[in-house]
Amino acid sequence: MELSGTRTLVAGATGALGSGIVRALHREGAHLALAGRDATRLDALAAEVGDAHSSTFEALDLERCAAVVDEATDALGGLDLLVVAFGVAAFGPGEDTDDVVTEHLLTVNTMAPMAMVRQAVRRMEGNGTVAVLSAILADYPTAGMAAYTASKAGLSAWLTALRQEQRRKGVTIFDVRPPHLETGLAERAIAGEAPPMKAGAEVDEVVRLVVDGIRDGRRELRYDLQKREFAGR
Repeated sequence: MELSGTRTLVAGATGALGSGIVRALHREGAHLALAGRDATRLDALAAEVGDAHSSTFEALDLERCAAVVDEATDALGGLDLLVVAFGVAAFGPGEDTDDVVTEHLLTVNTMAPMAMVRQAVRRMEGNGTVAVLSAILADYPTAGMAAYTASKAGLSAWLTALRQEQRRKGVTIFDVRPPHLETGLAERAIAGEAPPMKAGAEVDEVVRLVVDGIRDGRRELRYDLQKREFAGR
């Protein structure tokens, strides 16, 4: 994909990963629309990258998730690229994680990205790229993170099936499964306390790999815990 001039929506734009991706795509010449929860931070970032269109959303509101895709598409005059870079964490044994926490995780981490991606592929009309940040948990289910793992694994499985459906239509589905990163997500967990975790990569490295993967038309980027390195296809 040629990134210069690409009509792009980044959802979760004000997070550590999202903002890095926004700035990297701006340097590549993409035409940007941004979506996030914090209007003040969103407006500041939009001004930084050339007064980009911005929309606020709450990931628990699935109708709103789809609506921001329509707003961005209309503002940009079309949509070539959607990047989804938001989520929430929760920790604790599976038997102790109540239904409210599990529903929150599944809505924000699984259903909200699905709502955005569904609307994006409709508006792309068979030509574009969707890049979604899921997590290493999809490949390595982890004790003490059962519900969190399920939310990410469910999203990754859905993206795999969608990729098969969209292949003939011309839409590339790029599933990015990074390791734990120091983004502050664990400190903002909606339940439980994060166990000690070693970061497997730097945020800047993941941003670079995501942007390169979009450009190269990759389908997956995952982190191999044994080799301590990224692998993709």
